[in-house]
Amino acid sequence: MSETSIWVTGESGSIYERFWNGLQWVIAPHDLPVSAGYAVSVFIVNQTILALSEAGMLYQMQLTEDSQPIWVEFMPEFDKTTSKETVQSSEIRLSAGVISTDRERMYFSTKNGLLLELLGVDPPRWANHGRPPGANVVAITDAATVRPGLLFTVSDAGDLYEYDQTSKPPWKKHINRDGSRKDTSLAAFRACTLHELVGAHSFSLFLLTKGGKLIERRLHQRKWKWFVHGNPKGHPLTSITCSSQEEPHENSNSLCLTSAAGFVFEYHIQKHPDQDTEENWLNHNHPPHAKAARGIAGLQLQVGRMIFPMDDGRLAELHLSGLGGESLGPNTPVSTRRKSLLKYVWSLLDAPETEGWNAEYCTEEHGPSNCISGTKDETGEVSVSRWRKDSKTQQNYLSPGAQDGSLSSSGDDHDITDQWSDRFFRLRLMQRGKSFFLIPDNGLIFEYLNTENAWFWLRHEHSTGIKGALGSYNGSLFVVDEHGSLLIRERSSSDLAWINCTDMRKGKQVIGGPPFDGIPRTKADDAIFFISRSGRLLQFTVGSRKFKWKDCRSPAGMKIASIVDQEGFRENIVFVVGRNGRLYQYNKVTELWHEHYQSQHLVLSRSPGTAVRSSILSLKGSLFMISEDGGLVEYRWSSTEGWDWIEHGPPHTNVTLVGAPGPCFGGNELFLIGSDRNVYLRYLDQGEWKWRDCGFPYEDYRAGGDGRQDGAKAGNDDICVDMDKNCDHKVSSTRPIPFSEDSIIFELEDGRQLDYNADNNNWWQLAEMKRMEDGHWIWLRTIGTPTSLCMADFWTSWAS
Repeated sequence: MSETSIWVTGESGSIYERFWNGLQWVIAPHDLPVSAGYAVSVFIVNQTILALSEAGMLYQMQLTEDSQPIWVEFMPEFDKTTSKETVQSSEIRLSAGVISTDRERMYFSTKNGLLLELLGVDPPRWANHGRPPGANVVAITDAATVRPGLLFTVSDAGDLYEYDQTSKPPWKKHINRDGSRKDTSLAAFRACTLHELVGAHSFSLFLLTKGGKLIERRLHQRKWKWFVHGNPKGHPLTSITCSSQEEPHENSNSLCLTSAAGFVFEYHIQKHPDQDTEENWLNHNHPPHAKAARGIAGLQLQVGRMIFPMDDGRLAELHLSGLGGESLGPNTPVSTRRKSLLKYVWSLLDAPETEGWNAEYCTEEHGPSNCISGTKDETGEVSVSRWRKDSKTQQNYLSPGAQDGSLSSSGDDHDITDQWSDRFFRLRLMQRGKSFFLIPDNGLIFEYLNTENAWFWLRHEHSTGIKGALGSYNGSLFVVDEHGSLLIRERSSSDLAWINCTDMRKGKQVIGGPPFDGIPRTKADDAIFFISRSGRLLQFTVGSRKFKWKDCRSPAGMKIASIVDQEGFRENIVFVVGRNGRLYQYNKVTELWHEHYQSQHLVLSRSPGTAVRSSILSLKGSLFMISEDGGLVEYRWSSTEGWDWIEHGPPHTNVTLVGAPGPCFGGNELFLIGSDRNVYLRYLDQGEWKWRDCGFPYEDYRAGGDGRQDGAKAGNDDICVDMDKNCDHKVSSTRPIPFSEDSIIFELEDGRQLDYNADNNNWWQLAEMKRMEDGHWIWLRTIGTPTSLCMADFWTSWAS
């Protein structure tokens, strides 16, 4: 748009704008409506903003009466007198577009190979220029740079065509006989042009071959010639980034090109190229732990400042040292003498959450800064200096395996496979306040239902034993059986049915899934992630019932132990813990893995975690996990401090944490289970984190100096008070579940031995805690189950 406004089409299909507000770069969203689907490109022509969707539909940005921008459909309608082919407007699907040098006209290629021209926007005027004889247009490489009306296109066969509507015939083919078809076939990519390279009236068109070589089509003294410039040794090229010729400078005769390996090269153009001359190629490499996106051109912001899309969804700026980056807006040109003393460096630029990153949108309601006036927000965030954190300046997102040293995983893989589902997926919420599932050790599956204000248990039969409930989606439950098969339990009309997902194409055996189910969605690409027996991340698409498996692999050389969070903390991001106790993330959009910086002394347990966001409008929040030595660990993000590791430690010196973190209420009340089988609450009180020992049911707690709260005994008529051998009311290490906005369900030991391999571990009783009006949590009731020996009259409320 300008030096202060850059519009970006993200890999996710979103559109956002990087805008310099006078103090800093801010980001504003401009997404297409949901019905339009994903965006693939955005154009600014004659002061009009257009966007092209993946489906081939064109949209125009307009302002409403209250000055709010909206997208409206803007598809071609032809004047039959100017169209080369008869075609219905409803049949047109666009594939790509190019703006003319004067920014007054625009040209499009269609999915069926036509060349279209947008002559004007208000009113819209279109022309259909047809296609080359016997060929289709797949790319417009140059639009009217030589002179108005002269275009160059590439066909589906990789041939270069010239189109001039004033000549007869309008289409001319440029034939290259200097090499094999493999060496001369052109890639469908926009070219760069250069005037007066070898003379006052010379013109050069720089293109890429499908084999990744740079070639030139040169017009000099009214003759066309081909020249081969080649490529850096071992680096096939995938895109060209052009330099502006409006302001001549010392690099006017150079191009930036991206290689297939994600490197950026600067090529000093030679009048008489020699492919064996390597010194003409300057390797700018790429930013640490990020590579340039393949096949996508960059953009020149100013002389000496180039912006490139990265393969991980972020942007990166290649600029002279001290003269660019996130904190510097457009600046005045630097003298040639000073430039010679400076080196080019990389600065990574954050992207919004749609790409899986941490840049917050700037809106009038919320954002790290005010969009128009540039007034920074006062966040009022609590300092975390009281807790130990690694203040060393470092890169948070690393390529997997990039950290020095290695940590051996504790335990063994067999232990993870056998006990994962047992420990962390015995309980699963289906509908808040209405229904949840229990999976006992005996392989049965029970649902606790509320129908017409009456609670009862429903038994779900299956031919194989069930090991755990791994997720839910739109009323369907996903469970794993004793063989590792993923099954769906769903209601169809008035009937209940089972679906075996492992038996589907590319189906896998699984051992775990996400710890909690996210906000219900209905997108076509909705998916649930699971962990395979071999420690790989699996994506199972469930949106629109178009079931599909995808192997997302694992971080290089590392097996996955557990899913910490799936898209609850960051859209399109799955956080996992490796079996080495380190934190990794998978980006669903870019399909790339990153390792998070983690000090060597900190080793995470291999259990799931809990994600907390302060609000849906803010990216600020935390991931809570348990360390290998039983302490609480927080991985916190804020826009002011970035990522921070905070070690809360255990509740007491003689008590460690077991199992996995429980649910968090209101962003500041986290439930955990201690090694003494008491429930502990980690809560925020006036900006300071504190511990509270909530004990277990029937323990007569009285608030005292040790910080314990009163237990709840009154009003629990259905509680078993016979403390016999079948009624152990200590809390099990099974991960608890939220039952409503102010209640939580725990599993009790209920007579079971602490040894999970014992034969008699098959009696269950549950307990519910509830937050009262004064904010205090109390033990509300116990819930007998079909396998509990602590409820004598249980079967009166059970149905099968």
